[in-house]
Amino acid sequence: MFHVKLPGQDAIARQADEHLVTHRVKLPRKMVERPIRQVGKRLAMALLVLVATVLIVYADHEGYHDNADSTVDFLDAAYYSTVTLSTTGYGDITPVSDSARLTNILVITPLRVLFLIILVGTTLEVLTERTREEWRLSRWRSTLRDHTVVVGFGTKGRSALQTVLATGLRKQQVVVVDPSGKAIEAATAEGYAGVVGDATRSEVLRRAEVHRARQIIIATQRDDTAVLVTLTARQLNRTAKIVAAVREEENAPLLKQSGADAVITSASAAGRLLGLSVLSPAAGMVMEDLIQQGSGLDLIERPVIKAEVGKNPRETGDLVVSVLRGHRVLGYDDPAAATLELTDRLITIVRATRDTKVTPDTRPLPQD
Repeated sequence: MFHVKLPGQDAIARQADEHLVTHRVKLPRKMVERPIRQVGKRLAMALLVLVATVLIVYADHEGYHDNADSTVDFLDAAYYSTVTLSTTGYGDITPVSDSARLTNILVITPLRVLFLIILVGTTLEVLTERTREEWRLSRWRSTLRDHTVVVGFGTKGRSALQTVLATGLRKQQVVVVDPSGKAIEAATAEGYAGVVGDATRSEVLRRAEVHRARQIIIATQRDDTAVLVTLTARQLNRTAKIVAAVREEENAPLLKQSGADAVITSASAAGRLLGLSVLSPAAGMVMEDLIQQGSGLDLIERPVIKAEVGKNPRETGDLVVSVLRGHRVLGYDDPAAATLELTDRLITIVRATRDTKVTPDTRPLPQD
């Protein structure tokens, strides 16, 4: 059985649920008042209604009769108001004058109804909220198509998301999967949908609708976890593009055998960038600019247009770095890439524009 829970609910209940539920879906939503503040407001309103009733009763206390001593003082007025609003009604203090009875009919009875509405308001809101969130979750599942699944919301996962978002991907098209409840809370706070659970389990990935995803980014902390996630994701979705990050370069071939389309070795990539920066700080800055999508210069992949067919890559209007032909990546000076074909794709360096959109024909290169 799955348990659906959204951000903004009581923290204590959330911690208790984490011990009982292995995975659940969380959807982002606008910030709402804390439950303790909502309860405080209702208590203040109930107290205000009670005080108003006490003052109304005491203002006409001579119209009431107390079976104990026949007189009604301020304490008796407070007692009568309390048992009346709570519908207890012991009957030891009763309105006897016409004005007192008319006040009970026209004023105190509506106040009693208002008092009860305030008291049961929390329960009604919980029921309404639960129905609303179940409807949101059902609607989210039915409309989610060609989205991006990010497994791991650490430094690598966040950086990858920043890159793809800079090219036009909407946050509504991103689902984050992480075993840490705190990580998913952070993801939903930034506007992403999240699934708490172990991504090596197919049941968890199904909750993220991996079988309908267009691309999957695997940025786990451990290489063995990345392998298992890649295997599971590829079994669920044969066509999605899977990009995975590993710490050790020796594990990269295993990731590709597991079904990853591209594997980034985070440790060696960072080391090469450090070495380049030592040799030339300016060159290091240029490389950082290239891998930071949406600013300065960008690396993109685009198709060859008809006007470029038969030409040399240097004769195109862009700065071509490589030519993608089938599953081969040809260097710009490779003799096989001297003549462009219509089915080729070009990896080029272009000026970054903030209105660049991710499309099937033009997309940024996967970055670490």
